[in-house]
Amino acid sequence: MLEEVESWLARRSWSAADRPLDRLLAAKARDPRRGSVSVVLPALNEEATVGEIVTAIRRELMEKVRLVDELVVIDSGSTDATAKVAREAGARVVHRDDILPRIPAVPGKGEVLWRSLLVTGGDIVCFVDADLREFSADFVSGIVGPLLTDPDVRFVKAMYDRPLGDTAGQGGRVTELVARPLLNLHWPQLAGFVQPLGGEYAARRSLLEQLPFPVGYGVELGLLVDALHTVGLDALAQVDVGVRKHRHQDGQALGRMAAAIYRTAQLRLSRGHLVRPSLIQFERGEDGFVPRTHPVDTEERPPMREIEEYVSRRAA
Repeated sequence: MLEEVESWLARRSWSAADRPLDRLLAAKARDPRRGSVSVVLPALNEEATVGEIVTAIRRELMEKVRLVDELVVIDSGSTDATAKVAREAGARVVHRDDILPRIPAVPGKGEVLWRSLLVTGGDIVCFVDADLREFSADFVSGIVGPLLTDPDVRFVKAMYDRPLGDTAGQGGRVTELVARPLLNLHWPQLAGFVQPLGGEYAARRSLLEQLPFPVGYGVELGLLVDALHTVGLDALAQVDVGVRKHRHQDGQALGRMAAAIYRTAQLRLSRGHLVRPSLIQFERGEDGFVPRTHPVDTEERPPMREIEEYVSRRAA
């Protein structure tokens, strides 16, 4: 490990318990404008879990204390009751297709996160996946904490244990098989991140609006790499929030995720023209194995500060 990374781990890795709520509230009170917090949940067919997450954030961080200023669920085209459940739990729900309608939406998590910048106002934007089980509000307070208390920190990832079923430490298969090797080989300054692909992270809006957003599964790796190049390692941090339990993808879905992440890395290594890739996977049919071809997410949205509607809204 690079000496720079060892030093970073000692200075920029914390536990959620290191910053109690009263300290965060005091920091927020000193500069309410710069300390405004928006929490965004991207959601696609998450009726089973989104309500519990919204309820916990509202109860613990908006009603008992006023740490979070707005809580928005971006519905990515759910066919179940995700939007209804989220709204009844107390979130503002916005459909992906209603944001920036002049640019047709494409499927993908990164697409939703990018569009969320247009319908939120916080100086600090916190993203939380909507499929978490046994959710704790520490996920939010933990990762926004360094941004409220340290003006030099610009981007914070959550770190946690990820059990696979009842087996501890076996979650995050794409992280261990794809993302961690890529980062260690090509961006060794990022080798200290425990959960580089985790969906829980917070950043200053002023940074997020400078970054391109891969539209699909590559968004977490893309934002992390681009944040490193934009603000440097010392402006990045991570916070231990305990254990993350969520729905696990099957092997083929993980394969598609891995391909998108590899493609995101490839684009950043080359920054040149590459052919549109596809991934062939196999399913057993009545007459043997049948090939299925899936496109790999390649599109990226430009930095939000280049979007006329966003600039006009922020200037208003």
